[in-house]
Amino acid sequence: MEVEMDSMASAIGVSVPVLRFLLCYVATIPVSFLCRLVPGALPKHLYSALTGAILSYLSFGFSSNLHFLVPMTLGYGSMLLFRRRCGIFTFFTGFGYLIGCHVYYMSGDAWKEGGIDATGALMVLTLKVISCSVNYNDGLLKEEGLRDAQKKNRLIRCPSFIEYVGYCLCCGSHFAGPVYEMKDYLEWTEKRGIWSVAEKQPSPSPYGATLRALVQAAICVGIYLYLVPYFPLARFTNPVYQEWGFWKRLGYQYMSGFTARWKYYFIWSISEASIIISGLGFSGWSDTSPPKPKWDRAKNVDVLGVEFAKSAVELPLVWNIQVSSWLRYYVYERLVQKGKKAGFFQLLATQTISAVWHGLYPGYIIFFVQSALMIAGSRVIYRWQQAVPPKMDLFGKMLAFTNFLYTLLVLNYSCIGFMVLSMHETIASYGSVYYIGTIVPIIVILLGYVIKPAKPARSKARKEQ
Repeated sequence: MEVEMDSMASAIGVSVPVLRFLLCYVATIPVSFLCRLVPGALPKHLYSALTGAILSYLSFGFSSNLHFLVPMTLGYGSMLLFRRRCGIFTFFTGFGYLIGCHVYYMSGDAWKEGGIDATGALMVLTLKVISCSVNYNDGLLKEEGLRDAQKKNRLIRCPSFIEYVGYCLCCGSHFAGPVYEMKDYLEWTEKRGIWSVAEKQPSPSPYGATLRALVQAAICVGIYLYLVPYFPLARFTNPVYQEWGFWKRLGYQYMSGFTARWKYYFIWSISEASIIISGLGFSGWSDTSPPKPKWDRAKNVDVLGVEFAKSAVELPLVWNIQVSSWLRYYVYERLVQKGKKAGFFQLLATQTISAVWHGLYPGYIIFFVQSALMIAGSRVIYRWQQAVPPKMDLFGKMLAFTNFLYTLLVLNYSCIGFMVLSMHETIASYGSVYYIGTIVPIIVILLGYVIKPAKPARSKARKEQ
């Protein structure tokens, strides 16, 4: 068996641990399909917990499930023992344990060298246990004054332990997301809410949407495997790279970021297929005639939305979508005091939490601070664009195009830090293009204090970014 694994891994150019993970990861699709055939809520919880634990064991070894037990036990224990503080307790203990694992394993180095461990799955699990505790905490609050997300997701009763474990380890999202809410998981297993058999609409067929996600996964991995030999990340510290002109170095940064993204598109497409085939990805019916099933709960990335984002503000809505939603609901909005508007502090704090969640590498920290600057600068350009009167529509379109180019430039400059991780390589890549992706956002933000547009002359087509 090991000989066969070695030959398979060599054939596709990955290490044996990565191949083992990929096989288990793809196996979540048939395992999730079989979950549809499990009758009753309790058997579904048992099936979800058992299959998630088995696939974790096959992917990462026995120790992975021991790691998962720590935040799960802390989270569930806090809900039972001190409900009024369980949300904040689970937030700090969950992140504390995750940070400890990040420091101990330094997974980024292992991943770059072809290794893999359970830290990625632990990242997803941490968000689940925190959201469950926070929502159970919110169940004590009066509905008046709560935000829409709090009203929708709060838990009045404490889930049973088997419900909790099934939710945490449900294999379709256990490895790489998407993150979803305990309340949605319970309604899915109990066939309530939009999954109710009493609904007028027929049961949605997942097969077409699953096939689309699988085709997307195949295209994404094909593009990644084709491009990656031409744009290796190691080249940023290569003397040959430093000899290139400015525009060639900038172009190489764009292509490196573009190439690396297809790997994530592939991973999330597999997750999407798995969640859709289980039925959990269903999010309601469209308003079209005839109505069509929507699968937004399973969606973690909009490929074209990322590559052609008109504004940096759109990126959290199209990239790692469910984690972005989690950060908005459980960090960003909860840092805003009642009666006040969110500002740069809330944005920076949210991006910092996101950086810590990913790991303690300098590249992560720099990238997410950069992304806070990127989004803040994009908002300034958008405000200018909205203030342009209708008779100067051409100028408004020029500003919109400027925002697109700004996003393209700063995103692909910033993401190099996310990929290379080390301080030395990050600074080498940024410095090779004279820190243009850092300087431009700062200049735009400062200009926003000088050039303050009047009230928007045109009616707003959408909510102000």
